[in-house]
Amino acid sequence: MAGQKNDYGKRSHYQSDYPGNGGGKRRNPEDERESNAIGPEDTVYRYLCPNRKIGSIIGRGGDIVKQLRSDTRAKIRINETVLGCEERVIIVYSSSEETNGFGEDDDLVSPAQDALFKVHDRIIAEEPPVDDQFDGMQLVTVRMLVPADQIGCVIGKGGQVVQNIRNETHAQIRILRDEHLPRCALSSDELLQISGDPIAVRKALFQVASRLHDNPSRSQHLLLSSSSNLYKTSGGYTGPPGSNSGFVGPAQEFSLRLVCPTENIGSVIGKGGAIIKQIRQESGALIKVDSSVSEGDDCLITISAKEVFQEPSPTIDAVMRLQQRCSEKSERDSGDFVITTRLLVPTSRIGCLIGKGGGIISEMRSSTRASIRILSNENLPKVASEDDQMVQITGDINVASNALLQVITRLRANALETSGRTSSSGRYDSGFDGYGSYGGSLVGGSSYGGAYGVYTGHMKQ
Repeated sequence: MAGQKNDYGKRSHYQSDYPGNGGGKRRNPEDERESNAIGPEDTVYRYLCPNRKIGSIIGRGGDIVKQLRSDTRAKIRINETVLGCEERVIIVYSSSEETNGFGEDDDLVSPAQDALFKVHDRIIAEEPPVDDQFDGMQLVTVRMLVPADQIGCVIGKGGQVVQNIRNETHAQIRILRDEHLPRCALSSDELLQISGDPIAVRKALFQVASRLHDNPSRSQHLLLSSSSNLYKTSGGYTGPPGSNSGFVGPAQEFSLRLVCPTENIGSVIGKGGAIIKQIRQESGALIKVDSSVSEGDDCLITISAKEVFQEPSPTIDAVMRLQQRCSEKSERDSGDFVITTRLLVPTSRIGCLIGKGGGIISEMRSSTRASIRILSNENLPKVASEDDQMVQITGDINVASNALLQVITRLRANALETSGRTSSSGRYDSGFDGYGSYGGSLVGGSSYGGAYGVYTGHMKQ
């Protein structure tokens, strides 16, 4: 991939943080966890593999994927199956250093791109010899998930880059989003689809992979985090699948409180209570609009449910459905619309959002690009209690939704008792970090990589 140029500029390479062989030194669990993390400058690809072909990548007892890792020195993670989804996400990542020989000319590419094409070739080799043919030529389709903040390097200004790739390779390339996204996608993803004869698709995939290599996503370091276990469905947030450890904690009350402008209450309740009844029914959460404490311009909405940590969260599902209806909407000078969501949090819980030295809140701001503020006491609304603090999230709809989801999943992890106990920084110290801790390992060594469960379904008006 050396020598690839694009409109966005070649990024500078860095010294890899991945450890070498390490001699005979034993690595502790924290070192191991860190070595498997995705760095901000790493090369990352998420390739969608049809469920029926996943065996050609895993192999018996995992022998094929182990060999691919060994041959390429790239990290390869195969995500769990998402209910109702016909594809599984294969995450391929490595240092961006171009160390592997590739192609007939033995050009140097990163280990991740080398692995990407080895995975691609095995999946395409499984294509049926007769289906999807045109004029006697076999047609194949490649689908990849690309973060929204990264897809621009493939599209280019006015679509010029993607059009050039189409012209040079004769492959069909489409950028799809919203209703076209599979259930295993993140709400902030776009779907890149390449179709054509195998040679054309391979050429187009190389050009696309090169541009993604040169332009890493600002949020890619969160792809393996526990927050990405929240799967997107047609109905909304569903949470992660059950823990492989078999541990099931006791059901506990979990609640969240949204501050809603009084003029928005009609949008929350709906005609004859139709909207709020629908959200209650579909989420399973109790939603209380407390007009008795309504003072000034605000009303308090409390969302709660009895929850088990390892199971889907009705409370989070309901909050994500309510967000747009409870938020203030405003227009920037640029003409773009933004929403502001306000959440009341007990002072005893606020530490899990701030972190030591403000590390956690800074991470959330950076990864979501949202304005996330903890307001001082004098700026609290009248509906707040004495021991409350208010979290205020502002951004466009997608940005604000992702930020809210990160905030409330941390609050849930902090509030519910699990096999781990939260530290003063709000992170879990045990291996099971569930919803609340970024960058940790998951139970049983499983590597889920689902989606931010931002609500995208249609509500009654």
